[in-house]
Amino acid sequence: MKAAARPDGGTRCGFIAVLGAPNAGKSTLVNRLVGAKVSIVSPKVQTTRTRVTAIGMVGSAQIVFLDTPGIFQGPRKRLERAMVDAAWRSTKDADVLLLVVDAARKRIDPDTRQILDALKAKGLKAVLALNKIDLVRKDTLLAKADALYQSGAVSDVFMISATEGDGVDALKSHLVARLPEGPWHYPEDQLTDMPERLLAAEITREKLFLRLYQEMPYSIAVETETWEEFKDGSAKVSQVIYVERDSQRPIVLGKGGATIKAIGEAARMELQDILGRKIHLALRVKQREDWSESRELFRDWGLEWDA
Repeated sequence: MKAAARPDGGTRCGFIAVLGAPNAGKSTLVNRLVGAKVSIVSPKVQTTRTRVTAIGMVGSAQIVFLDTPGIFQGPRKRLERAMVDAAWRSTKDADVLLLVVDAARKRIDPDTRQILDALKAKGLKAVLALNKIDLVRKDTLLAKADALYQSGAVSDVFMISATEGDGVDALKSHLVARLPEGPWHYPEDQLTDMPERLLAAEITREKLFLRLYQEMPYSIAVETETWEEFKDGSAKVSQVIYVERDSQRPIVLGKGGATIKAIGEAARMELQDILGRKIHLALRVKQREDWSESRELFRDWGLEWDA
């Protein structure tokens, strides 16, 4: 791989950890900054379970975003503790911290306040992306931006709408300027370092969330069991959807299997678009009460089981 030369003859590359409370819009922003779908999104909080690496190019600069699970107060379950731990571990690998805050919330919410206090205690400062500005009055927005800046954990403030794209280009330019000079870590056309098996599972999980928004609890996981390659470039992917209770299986299956069929079709089409080849996707539902205690799944997700 050869990096394109900048006018001064150099290249830039660095890691940016994207932090924030659940449902602040981190994954939507990362997808917008990269210019492609990398992180899954849904209206539900805590959609992101593991750290997702998303790679973007801006001229001769390569930005490696670390999209992290939402940080929230008092995680109790093993999976919740591991998710919060994964987010904070990302700060150790980052050249720049990017804090995404939902501007539409009336006050600085307790989860964001906890993040600000923790950053200040660690002697760290983050670039603030005050998101969802299209939903807030200007005077309210300015007051909130000032309050966040006064926390002492913020170095710069950008007002953006990740959904609409407002202010994102200015934020991107600032982040590029903060990157250290050096060679790229990834090929120019690579969007993520996530293994295809995990990427496929995440896509299916997103479709489950979107399809079963009102009904499906968080007690669900997707695992890619097998991946079979064929000579024509296509692949057959078999996945299992884990639910904690047997009573949840009919919700995922739907009447006559209609729901799981629609979910599988949506996941298959998106996976084909991302990978640029034909995919045969087979889904099955299995009851597994202890999936959220599985060391194997935690390992696949890059989470610490004993966090």
